[in-house]
Amino acid sequence: MRFLISFGFLFLSGALAEAAPTFFPALSGDGAAPVLTVYSSLDEPLARPMIDGFQKANPDVAVRYEDMLTGEIYDRIVKETDAGEKTADFAFSSAMDLQVKLSNDGYAQRSDLPMSGLWPAWANWRNTAYALTFEPAVFVYHKPSFRNERPPATRAEFVDYLKRKGNAVFGRIGTYDIERSGVGFLFMSRDQEQFGDIWTVIRTMGAAGVKLYSTSQAILERISDGRFVLGYNILGSYAADWASRHPDVGIILPKDYTVVMSRIGLVPQAAAAPELGRRYLEFFMSKEGQTIMARELQIPAVSPEVAGENTANTMREMLGGQLKPVPVSPGLMVYLDQVKRARLIARWNEMLRLQ
Repeated sequence: MRFLISFGFLFLSGALAEAAPTFFPALSGDGAAPVLTVYSSLDEPLARPMIDGFQKANPDVAVRYEDMLTGEIYDRIVKETDAGEKTADFAFSSAMDLQVKLSNDGYAQRSDLPMSGLWPAWANWRNTAYALTFEPAVFVYHKPSFRNERPPATRAEFVDYLKRKGNAVFGRIGTYDIERSGVGFLFMSRDQEQFGDIWTVIRTMGAAGVKLYSTSQAILERISDGRFVLGYNILGSYAADWASRHPDVGIILPKDYTVVMSRIGLVPQAAAAPELGRRYLEFFMSKEGQTIMARELQIPAVSPEVAGENTANTMREMLGGQLKPVPVSPGLMVYLDQVKRARLIARWNEMLRLQ
């Protein structure tokens, strides 16, 4: 399965401090060229191939790229808009809930583009917020620890393995701390919707002394050196990058179901140059842009026009209904309700305390 998820190294919300803006002059050499301003949670060096591709297709446009945390993207767009100021022309973020909230609350504008009608229905909210990537949550495992048996490939097998191994694996399981990891919380909320017996999984991990972390790296380091034997619901992009450099790390796409998250792009309502924002979004959604995404950024492409390794098309052909992408819809905002969020976290902590 690894060839299906050979993703590049991405950054989760909270992993980095806001970086200084990076300026890319227009390729035409025009010092007075219009400037596209991008707010993004994707690290600038990783985004560079997409920016390069866009500027080759639009040599008359300069790009100002601001790399920031997902919460900062949301807060800044809201603050600038409410103050009557101009904001970014394009926003790209892994915080699916916050991006949809911007759209739902009137902070994003409609973008009717050539690919809008062909975009998967689950990945397009009213031609305003578009899912642009296709990134699954995976199990990771320490290969030498499974020389004599197959690693668990479903949640039921995961539970059975932990119960059978008992003290031998106590304290050697890792997953995200859903109170500190936005992606971890998203995956857990989807687990609750997809799997009726999910609390048995959480309770069993608690009994096995599961360790909680806010970043993928902390878990993958411990998997690669054998301190941990299993990691649950790890973002596949991190896992595949780590596995490419650490041969003892294995990856499983859960066979019962595999949650798939996406990074969402939109044009803010108060964009200084909305036509430039739409040009960038259109390039992102084009066959050329999605091919750059899959092959150069090493992030799985969602476009139905793009096939081959590292694409939603190929994953669906291989895995079918096993894949459960998170729809771009107001349903994502449910757990922004602090009462509901607190309730889910409280139950999570209660199950883990049973260890």
